[in-house]
Amino acid sequence: MAIITISRGTFSGGQTLAECLAEKLGYRCISREVIVRAAGQYGAPLEKLSDALAEPPGFLERLTTERVHYLAYIRAAIYKEVRNDKVVYHGHAGHLLLKEIPLVLRVRVIADMEFRIKAAMERNNLSREKAIKFIKDIDEKRVKWTRFLYHADWYDPALYDIVINLEHISIDDACGLVSYVASLDKFKPTPESQKIMDDMVLGTEVRAAVAREAGNADGGIEIEADGGVITISGSVGSLVEADKIREIARKVPGVKEINSKMRISTHW
Repeated sequence: MAIITISRGTFSGGQTLAECLAEKLGYRCISREVIVRAAGQYGAPLEKLSDALAEPPGFLERLTTERVHYLAYIRAAIYKEVRNDKVVYHGHAGHLLLKEIPLVLRVRVIADMEFRIKAAMERNNLSREKAIKFIKDIDEKRVKWTRFLYHADWYDPALYDIVINLEHISIDDACGLVSYVASLDKFKPTPESQKIMDDMVLGTEVRAAVAREAGNADGGIEIEADGGVITISGSVGSLVEADKIREIARKVPGVKEINSKMRISTHW
């Protein structure tokens, strides 16, 4: 069965739809908070992990090695959570964090601004003016974060399989629609899709282990897995750093072979 990601603006009804789908399909319903807590196993502060997933970069801010590490922990955590599919994830950029997985049904939920303002006022006890500002601030952060990390427009409908406007479709009807699409053959597991998932789980786990143990030596590398063979590419500062990264990767359970394509550079 499918992995369903729900992308939504603040107070757009996405969480309600996610909970409806989880109940109807018998799936687990997980949020960004669940992923952040799971990523905390790598020793990073939960507040900083949450910021790495939510806060956009400042003006001309470079992607620091520290933030690269936090995002590596988050990716490892989310792939572990969805490894056996039957999951509804409602949280920021799930459709992008899981973009390599063929079984992901990417749903975008939109709602009338008045609907969102009313929900924000009721749930957060805000005035109308503060509710509008709150919604716009959060949406702006998500747009900037998505553009910075993935060079994608968060609003682009081409990033999603289904776009649902809850101004015109009820939660129950939306739930039924998404449930039907999730049952299509396209989203049923195959040996090929399971291999892709297993490779992504191992690759992200190795990347997280390197992030945790390599200090600041790994800011310029990428890691991919293929049937237990780990390919490490990118730039490092010295042969000593390259050796350290290979040794860390080799210790991760499931790694059979290391294919190193790292190059030495003092300017990465």
